[in-house]
Amino acid sequence: MGGDLVDWAAVTGGDFVFPARVGAPRIADELGAMLVSPDPQVRDDRAYTAAAGWIRAGHLDEVLAAMGDTAAERFTHPEVQARTFAPLVLKCVLARAREVPVAVPEAAVLRWYTGFAAWYPQERDTRGWDDTLGWLHAVAHGADAAAAFAAALPGHRTDLLELCALRMTAQATDYRYAQLEDARLAAAITRILLAPGLSAGQATGWLDLVAAAFERGGPGAVPAWAFNTFATLQSLHLHLRQGLAEGGVPPHADEVAARVVGILRLPYHWLG
Repeated sequence: MGGDLVDWAAVTGGDFVFPARVGAPRIADELGAMLVSPDPQVRDDRAYTAAAGWIRAGHLDEVLAAMGDTAAERFTHPEVQARTFAPLVLKCVLARAREVPVAVPEAAVLRWYTGFAAWYPQERDTRGWDDTLGWLHAVAHGADAAAAFAAALPGHRTDLLELCALRMTAQATDYRYAQLEDARLAAAITRILLAPGLSAGQATGWLDLVAAAFERGGPGAVPAWAFNTFATLQSLHLHLRQGLAEGGVPPHADEVAARVVGILRLPYHWLG
């Protein structure tokens, strides 16, 4: 029975009930193939919706590590939609792995993290939406994965904060955040900051990278990367003041917010 094909018409028409008669390895293979599709209905509406729900419910625990490996390999895929959906799958896998640690060895998580860290700040196609490909969202999807990695690998939290800084200040772009990427990135940073154990210096140190990026700037039109950074910092300030519905306000919110305002005074010199 493990070789049976998934009847995707029945799955999508039946509120994504798990096709228990099909073996988990076969389901993982089919999901993996669909998650690189340029058709957003296949990739997003079907494959990702199914994968997220079935991983969360524990139906794919048997192949959880293999799904993480497949996703991590796609950070070097030639097609953008394959690269940008990889972090979404890893986010789901990491969340489930925290509930069932035996399903994913730490060595695998570290391997996935290495691939993610190499990809996230370097991705060149950061469009949120494409009229043909649908949602791409490299920045937002990567932010979600960064927060998941921080929960799975607490020793890498400061590294992940720096990755977020490098992402928002990446200068090789002409895309201005238009699909709430700034909010998703700010939310991820806030989640990372919420974890206990960070000192004030660790919670604010990543902003040195942001400040340094503006030291190389000068007069003239605001480039896309600077616009994106200012937008993200504004959103982060809001998140730090309001907190998250689940988790509240980070321990060093005041110190981080003060550093954020200090950087924002560069463009907003009229602030009190």
